[in-house]
Amino acid sequence: MTTITLRPAEPEKDFGVLAAWFTSIEDEPSTETGLKEYYQKVQERVTVQVAVDEAGALAGFYWLSRHKFEAGRFDFSLFVPPERRGEGIGRRLYAEMTAISEVAQAAKLRASVRDDSPADRAFAERRGFRMLRHHFMMGLDLDAFDDRPYDAIIARLEEEGFQFTSMAALGNTEEAQRKLYALNDSASASTPGAEGEHAWESFEDFQKSVCQSDWYKPDGQIVVIDTATGEWAAMSAITRLEGNDYAYNLFTGVDQRYRGRKLGQAVKVSALRFARQALGAHQVRTHHNMKNLPMIAIDKKLGYVQMPGTFLMEKVNN
Repeated sequence: MTTITLRPAEPEKDFGVLAAWFTSIEDEPSTETGLKEYYQKVQERVTVQVAVDEAGALAGFYWLSRHKFEAGRFDFSLFVPPERRGEGIGRRLYAEMTAISEVAQAAKLRASVRDDSPADRAFAERRGFRMLRHHFMMGLDLDAFDDRPYDAIIARLEEEGFQFTSMAALGNTEEAQRKLYALNDSASASTPGAEGEHAWESFEDFQKSVCQSDWYKPDGQIVVIDTATGEWAAMSAITRLEGNDYAYNLFTGVDQRYRGRKLGQAVKVSALRFARQALGAHQVRTHHNMKNLPMIAIDKKLGYVQMPGTFLMEKVNN
């Protein structure tokens, strides 16, 4: 039997392989450089261990992260390549990882598993995890997308006093960023299936995590303002991540007071136009949770097709 040892991950030595594995887990390109940069930002609340065989080859890893503001919550990724499964490596990694989380008095553990891998879900369920949410990807062929039918909707909304603009046009000032944060926070927390969870601890957290990120494009942050009141009514954020040959729609949201007026369709179409014209993208992808039926309906109307996704699994410790 092959001897497996566990040791702390070394960024310079291991992150190239880990980036490739994250790409496999998440269906999104992950680069060694990007993973190193992310680790530098979060390493104070992260533990990363790798499994190594007798020949020194990596045979799996876990990445355990203490949530940045929800006390007692830990999120993790655990991966063993298909050719090394059945050797007990996953059990070893999970046992050590949970021992660390227990010392840290973890109240809950969360992990995402691919929805096209029954074995991964079964591994989690045998250890007491339950499915919390189902997220899946949707993709749109921009070359085939006809945006002309939406001109009338956008024109009507503009006549009603809605201004379609971007963070770049607004100067990307701190004042504008604060309004973008408020809209992002309220719209995402009230999205069906979000269960009121907030993605950021504060404006400062949002500014650091979003506005100061390499992927943040002020001209790709499309916003809609009600000129009669000055309220920010809707937004759609789109970018093109490093290494991707497609644009990614990070989030589209409408303030609860303005829902039902086709602002979601209009602002998303505006973002898609930016992706095609400015980013030179031929495809766009996005993610949804299965309960967000209104936005899923919009995307289906626009021509998006469903792609594989993930189950968010959670275990609550008593």
